[in-house]
Amino acid sequence: MTAGVSQASASAGSASSAVACPCGRLDARGRPLAHGQCCGPFLDGSALPPDAHALMRSRYSGFALGRVDYLLASWHPTTRPAELHLEADLRWLGLEVRAHRALDGDHAVVEFVARSKRSGRAHRQHGRSRFVRESARWWYVDEEPQ
Repeated sequence: MTAGVSQASASAGSASSAVACPCGRLDARGRPLAHGQCCGPFLDGSALPPDAHALMRSRYSGFALGRVDYLLASWHPTTRPAELHLEADLRWLGLEVRAHRALDGDHAVVEFVARSKRSGRAHRQHGRSRFVRESARWWYVDEEPQ
């Protein structure tokens, strides 16, 4: 997912564990998972995402919650920008993970659609994010060219 340019967002505080996770992940009964049981532990640093799919969802939650610190920390050092600025008037509405494809044990691609709204206008971003695992940790690398 890409970020727009505006003023840098401050790191948002931890969301309550009872609040639904912004990534929209559902439990086995089709109910939204609480942030504290889904992406929360990744964003607060108490756990690492176990695969590229979980990292993709947690990065979406990072965008939705304005967690620039997490977004930069989960971005591979070789492609990470020096700064990241999020658009203050952008509201994230939902994430659909369409596919999670392991290329080998340490590389994966996640196809997604992220919906947002800015200044009353709906936006839809469809992309394929590339991920790599190094030293047992998954990193976001970049978007596949379209």
